[in-house]
Amino acid sequence: MVDLHGQYLKIKDEVDSAIQKVIDSTAFIRGEDVREFQKELSAYLDIKHTIACGNGTDALQVAMMALELQPGDEVITTPFTFIATVEVIRLLGLKPVFVDVRPDTFNLDPELLEQAVTDRTRAIVPVHLFGQCADMESIMEFAGRHGLYVIEDNAQALGADFLPANGSKQKAGTIGHLGCTSFFPSKNLGAFGDGGALFTNDDSLGQRAASLVNHGMQKRYYYDHVGVNSRLDTLQAAILRVKLQHLDDYHRLRQEAATWYDTSLSGIEGLHTPVRSPFTSHIFHQYTLQVEASSRDALKQWLMEKGIPSQVYYPVPLHLQQAYRDLGYGKGSLPASEELCNKVLSLPIHTEMEQKQLEYISEQVHQYFKA
Repeated sequence: MVDLHGQYLKIKDEVDSAIQKVIDSTAFIRGEDVREFQKELSAYLDIKHTIACGNGTDALQVAMMALELQPGDEVITTPFTFIATVEVIRLLGLKPVFVDVRPDTFNLDPELLEQAVTDRTRAIVPVHLFGQCADMESIMEFAGRHGLYVIEDNAQALGADFLPANGSKQKAGTIGHLGCTSFFPSKNLGAFGDGGALFTNDDSLGQRAASLVNHGMQKRYYYDHVGVNSRLDTLQAAILRVKLQHLDDYHRLRQEAATWYDTSLSGIEGLHTPVRSPFTSHIFHQYTLQVEASSRDALKQWLMEKGIPSQVYYPVPLHLQQAYRDLGYGKGSLPASEELCNKVLSLPIHTEMEQKQLEYISEQVHQYFKA
């Protein structure tokens, strides 16, 4: 699904040099590269504070801790996402409240928010799934009316542009009160191990989050908060500094591959290519088709037999997972998410895609539907 080795070979000298400098310094924890990476990512996103941490899941947890959400508070989010989005809500004793997604864009449907709000609701966690923004203009307007916090789960859309109606432009993850991302190796900006970060323009939240990821410390051995140990190590920061310089090129290459797929796969009956929302760019962390349910698994098997990987993100919505059955959502309660889990199939898309690979994949998809 991704070619991390091929990507590395193109920037090998830069990466190897960055790694060697960290080894020579032996400043493996909270070294200079961490501080510089935070500054450089803040500049790229045009945001005041970037707080690096151990992984994207920790970023979400620290965001909720920074907002001082209390056990029993309700947090609205989507069931069509990776488990981390909801996992941290439960771990903190908060209550997830699910709102269904739009079946065309896979992102949270703001029109359904009103029916999910109660007097215990404190926050909304929209997920910018597969590389494009949720409808943040509608979400922020709703949150403002109800006095709610917004935490953007931006693990899959770092660098995407949000384009509101007023003609301005903001980066995904910088619109809500806090944004969170992951640097898992397969992400568009991926480390060589785990890593994550939070973003905010709020000075108080930025200061609190920076303290929370480091045991609640601001001054060494003086603890202002009950925190966690979640630090981006210096080696990963050094690698990410190199890759950040190439991030816009990585997006362009993914977008070019997606455009090829769009053109080649259009018009196939029973198959739908990804929809691009008008208020966001799409950086294609995944290229996700919708295939009629009776054909999806058979197409996946066909591709596997032809040597082509594909993946189902995600096979079961979170409200129907065993660990979350106690929340009381039965089958049929969130129909768009449930239907998507039976229809979605992601094709390979990455920065090293060659034209012959794209042609072969597209040809085999066509062959399946002709068979």
